[in-house]
Amino acid sequence: MLSVELHAHSALSYDGRDPVELLLEQAAAVGLDALAITDHDEIDASLEAAELAPEYGLVGIPGMEVTSRAGHVLALGIHEAIPAGLPFHETLAAIRDQGGIAVVPHPFQESRSGVLANISKEDLADADAIEVYNSRLLTGRANRQAARYARRRSLPMTAGSDAHISEMVGQAVTLVDAEASSADAILDAVADGQTTVEGKRTPWRISFRQAAGGAKRRARNWLTQFLA
Repeated sequence: MLSVELHAHSALSYDGRDPVELLLEQAAAVGLDALAITDHDEIDASLEAAELAPEYGLVGIPGMEVTSRAGHVLALGIHEAIPAGLPFHETLAAIRDQGGIAVVPHPFQESRSGVLANISKEDLADADAIEVYNSRLLTGRANRQAARYARRRSLPMTAGSDAHISEMVGQAVTLVDAEASSADAILDAVADGQTTVEGKRTPWRISFRQAAGGAKRRARNWLTQFLA
C-alpha cells in the first residue's frame, strides 16, 4: 500500500504559500510515497514537483485543481492545464482526453466551490473518484455525506489534506494498493477503487490562518494587476 497525498497547494496557487521544495520535504518527512500538487487553475508548479519528486524519494503526480463552471475538480495525471470555466462534463472530458482522472473534492461543501451547488448527484456520479475526506472541513458532516454517497454509488474514494501551507501536507492521505510505485499505477489503482482513506482534521486555527493568508495574497495580487 502506498501513502499518497492527492490534494495540496503551492505558492503558485492564489491562496498557497510555499514553494514546491518545501512541500516535497514535508511529504518525505512524514513518510508519504507520492505527492500531487494541485494548484488552482495552474499546473507549472505541479509539473516541476513531479520532476523533482524522485530526489526526495517520492513519486510525483502532476495535476491541478480546475475551477469548472460547477465548482472544483481535481485533474490528476495531466500535463497541460485544463481551462477554467468549462461545464462540469466538459471538464471531465478534457481531463480524460489527456489520460488523467477526475476526482471531485469536497463536493458537499458548497461554500468552498463544491460542485453540488450547481450539478445533480446523478451528474456527480460521472466523476472517476470522490474525495470523501478533506482535512480542511471544519466539521465532519460534508465528509460523511461524501463517503455515504460514494459507497452507495460504488465510486472510488480518496482523501486529501487540501494543504495550503507545507506543514499540513500529509494530514489526510489516500492509501493506494497499486501494482507499482509510479504515477500511472497509482492513478490506475485509484480509478479502480483500490483505495482506503485516513486522516485528521486540520486544526481550526491553522485553517483560519490559511484562509486569512490566502485572502491577503489574493488582495495583493489584485492590487498588483490593477496598478500594472
